[in-house]
Amino acid sequence: MGFTHQIRVRYGDCDMQGVVFNANYFAFVDDTIDMWLQDALGEGYLDGFDYSVKKAAMEWSSPARLREVVELTPEVTRWGRTSFDVAVRLAVGDRAVGRAELVLISIAHDTYEPTPVPEQVREALG
Repeated sequence: MGFTHQIRVRYGDCDMQGVVFNANYFAFVDDTIDMWLQDALGEGYLDGFDYSVKKAAMEWSSPARLREVVELTPEVTRWGRTSFDVAVRLAVGDRAVGRAELVLISIAHDTYEPTPVPEQVREALG
């Protein structure tokens, strides 16, 4: 089993319908990717690697509601020379909530120019 991050839905995450406001799912995904990288590469992972989101898309299946625990499971689905794709499954228990798909670009921290994905990142994330 791979990495899974749990987020409990707070009152401020919800909209007037009583479900997670759609933009907040991207904040959940961003937090999950940060925790995943910390778990795989160590807390100081940004010392030797930095990245930027080039593209993010979300497909929803069902809503998450106040106080539910959303489980987010990321996985690399494609490796490129300077980029990689990540899919994040979102679920509450056995119920699918959605799937996010992102393209992450490895960048040089000082110039923000694309740079090859470090081998240690490839090995750590599979």
